Amino acid sequence: MTLIVSALLVTLLQGAQVDKLGARTISQDDMSQVDSPRQVVARTPAEWHKLWRAHAGDRPAPAIDFSKEMVAAVFLGTRPSAGFSAQFVHAGRKDNVLTLQWTERRPDRDMVTAQVLTSPVIFAAIPRFAGEVKFEKVEP
Repeated sequence: MTLIVSALLVTLLQGAQVDKLGARTISQDDMSQVDSPRQVVARTPAEWHKLWRAHAGDRPAPAIDFSKEMVAAVFLGTRPSAGFSAQFVHAGRKDNVLTLQWTERRPDRDMVTAQVLTSPVIFAAIPRFAGEVKFEKVEP
């Protein structure tokens, strides 16, 4: 209990505002056309259109209300089999920086998976934020 209170006190003293992500997953795919690791934010319809085309070609993009939201995406890059995915787990704001924490899920060693190259990606609509956005990979 003392450890939890200490951690909370340190967070408050540092002035961090930690909140839930407030996101909605708008697309998750195992076969993105983007095959290199990358984390990106699209704040305008033009940025979103370009990002979606790189990922999915001519498939229609999910609708986003850019007056209220922006899109955050994590591309894992090429993986050796099925069973990999990315997940947003937390967001924290401090000053004018929004940190988006995400994790990579991997198949268990004894799991039988399709032996095919994949390129997993997750897209989330998150509340619009005008400041800097940083991505931070965390272990599950």
